[in-house]
Amino acid sequence: MSDSANKSKDTEGNNERAGTRDPDGIIVDGVGIKKIYQQGTVDVPALRGLDIEIREGEFAVLAGSSGSGKTTLLNLIGALDQPTEGSLVVDGKDLSRLSGKELAEMRLRRLGFVFQAYNLVPVLTAYENAEYVLLLQGVAADERKRRVTELLDAVGLSGLSHRRPSELSGGQQQRVAVARAIAAEPALVLADEPTANLDSRTATDLIAMMHLLNQERGVTFLFSSHDQKVIDKAARVIRLEDGRIVDDEQRDQ
Repeated sequence: MSDSANKSKDTEGNNERAGTRDPDGIIVDGVGIKKIYQQGTVDVPALRGLDIEIREGEFAVLAGSSGSGKTTLLNLIGALDQPTEGSLVVDGKDLSRLSGKELAEMRLRRLGFVFQAYNLVPVLTAYENAEYVLLLQGVAADERKRRVTELLDAVGLSGLSHRRPSELSGGQQQRVAVARAIAAEPALVLADEPTANLDSRTATDLIAMMHLLNQERGVTFLFSSHDQKVIDKAARVIRLEDGRIVDDEQRDQ
């Protein structure tokens, strides 16, 4: 085979790995995603060859019972783990082709994370926690102050910016986590069971606040949840069962 033919074949393969669909507005493009864990000599499939697309501005939830594959899929999309098989392109990057350093850079600059355990730094104030990622990014002080002040106000915490996590309620801590995730202006915010540790009223308020950020700022959210309050608020519900997508419902909001 000639060099030009080889190059053509390589380019074709790269295009396949990077996703062959129209990339306009697509933040997540996953094809044939499988994830298999090893328990001793036993293969335990968590994801069984699913396809998924997430577009800019979506407010979508991965719904399903415990063990359905929700968190596994979020971890793959968030570049925290790698699929066993399949192609996964996030924000135009084929994750399988990135180095560890490039994956870390992507998590820092293009992805925001909201965890059910909040994951705030206990010795930092609400303001400092929300600012932390911007410091890592090297954002100038004036711009950090503008973004953090604006976001703490948007999530209803402007008067509590000096408090440390131990001085905040669970709902307030999760609001700080949301502000931290959005401050970096990521392409996509991933939230893993964000209401799991909150009471019903606080959970409802938190989801309403994130929905408002989605509507007013165009922030793209992808949740995992089995909380019906979260599912009811989502504009798109992707239902997983035994590692497969069994339903994908688009709703008018």
